[in-house]
Amino acid sequence: MQTELSERLGLEHALFGFTPFPAVAAALSRAGGLGVLGAVRYTDPVELDRDLDWIEAHTDGRPYGLDVVLPARRAEGVTEDDVEAMIPEGHRRFVADLLAAHHVPPLAGGDASGWRITGWLDQVARTQLDVALDHRIALLAGALGPPPPDVVARAHDRGVLVAALAGSARHARTHRDAGCDIVVAQGYEAGGHTGEIATMVLTPEVVDAVAPLPVLAAGGIGSGAQAAAALALGAQGVWLGSVWLTTTEAGLRSPVLVRKLLAAGSGDTVRSRALTGKPARQLRTAWTDAWDDPEGPGALPMPLQGLLVAEAVSRIQTYETESLLGTPVGQIVGRMTGEHSVQAVVDDLTRGFERAVDRINRIAGRSTQ
Repeated sequence: MQTELSERLGLEHALFGFTPFPAVAAALSRAGGLGVLGAVRYTDPVELDRDLDWIEAHTDGRPYGLDVVLPARRAEGVTEDDVEAMIPEGHRRFVADLLAAHHVPPLAGGDASGWRITGWLDQVARTQLDVALDHRIALLAGALGPPPPDVVARAHDRGVLVAALAGSARHARTHRDAGCDIVVAQGYEAGGHTGEIATMVLTPEVVDAVAPLPVLAAGGIGSGAQAAAALALGAQGVWLGSVWLTTTEAGLRSPVLVRKLLAAGSGDTVRSRALTGKPARQLRTAWTDAWDDPEGPGALPMPLQGLLVAEAVSRIQTYETESLLGTPVGQIVGRMTGEHSVQAVVDDLTRGFERAVDRINRIAGRSTQ
């Protein structure tokens, strides 16, 4: 699975993998792809620095990347306390009532301060960036619009390529004009924040919109045949996220969540604002149903919703409340039926890619076999 972009980055396969788990990122890079660590959970720069050191010690010198949530516009001087003060009391009561209805206990000791999410705030993301650029990352990716110009300039000064996710051709052109080196065309099927256009339609639109800038296809891709289709549509690689959730290296600590993921079909996800305030595809649960109910208060805009529900989500995860327990995941979850190593997933993808390419060659009368 070689393309011009994969060769430029020194990869064996044009496979890019987003993951919140350092062990998955390192394993994917060792397997010949590019592991991209999600930084949003790292509110402590010391922890991020430690994990990037660990990745570098476990990638055999191969490249890796980091995904940072950097808003295109800065809110100068805004603190988490300022944002918290904007949350309506009615929404707080809604969360409390929902947890009570599903018998979710409070956190031990009653102290929820450790669960407050600050990774969505600009000043935290910039601290993450400072740490990242002191390491040998090969790629800096962003998912909330185009990275600010000063961020692009800092990355380029250090020889780091910049990528940004796009849900439309319009977004893709904005990323190109902002100086991004790579656009990730993320379709409707993808897990996490995603737009409304399907991958099959979006990928060639983005390829045409930003040519000759390289494009990665994302959303609903979990097999070698799908990777071959993405390259046929003009992409120079594929960006995968959901498929790594059930790998052995991910080490999900919740047996209940793993069981739910392995049992889910492609129709068991929903695009909901319940977690962050922006539409994000995730497992459908009683939690998403409650927030999407027209009779409820509705989700708050980002970052208010994330701050509002941070403690609640942590309680649900801590006590593995099955009815409410979910995670961002794409429609590809229907193919995730077993726990495998990252290397096994990569091997399956590359073998499937070879079979798909050979099949097309036979149809075209070009097979040498």
